[in-house]
Amino acid sequence: MLTRLIGVWLIGGFMAVAGIAADKPVPNYQRMVSEWRAERETKLKADDGWLTVVGLTWLKEGDNRVGSNPNFEVRLPKTAPDKVGTLTLKAGKVRFRPERGVAVTMNGVPAKETALKPDIDANYDRLAVGRVKFFIIQREDKFGVRIKDNDSSARREFTGMKWYPIDPSWRVQAKFVPWDKPHKVTFDTAAGVKEQDESPGYVSFERGGKEYRLEPVVEDNELSFVMRDQTSGKTTYGASRFLYAAMPKNGVKQSGMVELDFNKAENPPCVFTDFATCPLPLPQNRLALAVTAGEMMYGKRH
Repeated sequence: MLTRLIGVWLIGGFMAVAGIAADKPVPNYQRMVSEWRAERETKLKADDGWLTVVGLTWLKEGDNRVGSNPNFEVRLPKTAPDKVGTLTLKAGKVRFRPERGVAVTMNGVPAKETALKPDIDANYDRLAVGRVKFFIIQREDKFGVRIKDNDSSARREFTGMKWYPIDPSWRVQAKFVPWDKPHKVTFDTAAGVKEQDESPGYVSFERGGKEYRLEPVVEDNELSFVMRDQTSGKTTYGASRFLYAAMPKNGVKQSGMVELDFNKAENPPCVFTDFATCPLPLPQNRLALAVTAGEMMYGKRH
């Protein structure tokens, strides 16, 4: 609580600094953002990108048959063999047993019966048969199979991303204020499961003479924000957008400055596939502000 009060007291002194920093021109800024956007689209369209995600099946306890057979618990695309193997969920662990004679690989080598590391492990196991890949995801105590097909219709029919024009005024310097200690936050998700994480603090920034706050979590050594704003469901995706920012120079244990570049606000994966478990914004990250910057709606998904 003390940290929150100190943060509020400091905000006034930092707002003037924030305003100056936000107006400072960045050489080749338009080109830098354009290149970043082009790279994002390239990754989306690439092999194993989100456009290739074609399925998500939650495992039941016991055996789950895997293959293109329509009667199997984990159904792969029609291009896969009728039976690929069996996934067995028992006591919070998943084992894979490949079908004899099927050319299925794990991490690039022929698969053998083994326990699988889920996606909460940075080195999670990836299974593949032809152009189809699948792996285990874990969300709290639930285990599922995410399926990718590099020949997916979403990938073939992709029409390109839409963005607001690049506006340097949306490159905002914000004040980071740490909590006394990191506290747990629980996200609802588009898939109906819960996701828990830790928030190190909050950021405060000014727009149009008003103060706004966002609360991040830490992901891959960056501050990660799941947000909603007054464009949501109109010109941008209704559920949320994501924004990433570099960590404060002095870390998250003390106050500092961070750059929020809303020109890089991006759609969550669930805009491009029905089989993502996208977190939804925390109540405190639903801005009473129209963020007319960043990625716009794709297709007709609102």
